Formats: sequence, C-alpha cells, structure tokens
Amino acid sequence: MSDDIAKNIKMIEFYKTELLSSLSFLYGAMFKGKNGDDITDALTGMVMTVYLLSRRLGMDYSDLDKHMLDKIHLQIIEGHEAEKWYKDLSALKEYVSGREEA
Repeated sequence: MSDDIAKNIKMIEFYKTELLSSLSFLYGAMFKGKNGDDITDALTGMVMTVYLLSRRLGMDYSDLDKHMLDKIHLQIIEGHEAEKWYKDLSALKEYVSGREEA
C-alpha cells in the first residue's frame, strides 16, 4: 500500500516537472520564432500532462472537462478579454461541449 502512495507521489512530481518543461519549451519556441509544429508539440504536451496530473490527483477526465466548462461559462459571463475581443471562450465552450456529446 505505501509503495502505491510513494509511486503516486513520484508520478505527481514527474508530471509537475513535465508541465514546467513543456511551458519552458513553448516559451523558447515562441521566442526563437520556431515553426508551428514545435509550438503545437509543446501545447499538446501541456494539455496531456494536465489531464494525467488531474488523474493522479484523483479526478476523472470528465470531471476536469466539466470544471473547465463551468469556468469557461463563468469567464464569459464576467466579460473576460479573450471573449470580448475574439470570442475565444465561446469557441472553446462549443468545442468542449461537442466533444462531450460525441
């Protein structure tokens, strides 16, 4: 039992490191004007790591999606700049909602 707890803690620490590493890679790629594939790779790594980390922290992937939709909805109501200027949050809400129905 304690071995499982230790392994879980180790994976949480690993995912935290992976998240920071992907963020660092993203910043470097953006600064150096790297191609879209490098930026996409960094962002994909971050999204994957967030989902995996949430699982290690006891959440289901669907719980994470539900909380994200709730947060998106709240930020739309609060008038977040991304929504006011570009309707990014509405687009994300539509995408995530459609993903749940599929």
